[in-house]
Amino acid sequence: MTRSDLVDQLAERFTQLTHRDAELAVKTILDALSEALENGHRVEIRGFGSFSVSHRPARVGRNPRSGEQVMVPEKRLPHFKPGKSLRMQVDQSPGSGEKDLAVEPASKP
Repeated sequence: MTRSDLVDQLAERFTQLTHRDAELAVKTILDALSEALENGHRVEIRGFGSFSVSHRPARVGRNPRSGEQVMVPEKRLPHFKPGKSLRMQVDQSPGSGEKDLAVEPASKP
């Protein structure tokens, strides 16, 4: 599901919202979520899951081509932990959830 699919579904489900209003609602929610994570806050949506920021310290890595050591800087990365009810819902669903990831074989020229 893409962002535009989410907007379309929201506009269909709530007929009092225009497509523009649904688009603004999705943008506002995602902006608030992003801003909270940027500021290092944890965001918890009960029954769905929680978003947090994980910290990876700087480390010494290796360039796979040359084998030389390189310094990898520290990183702050977003992390999502699904809630119990979301995990159960996904586990009990009949679909594999990977319908959009199907790859068509390349045709020979």
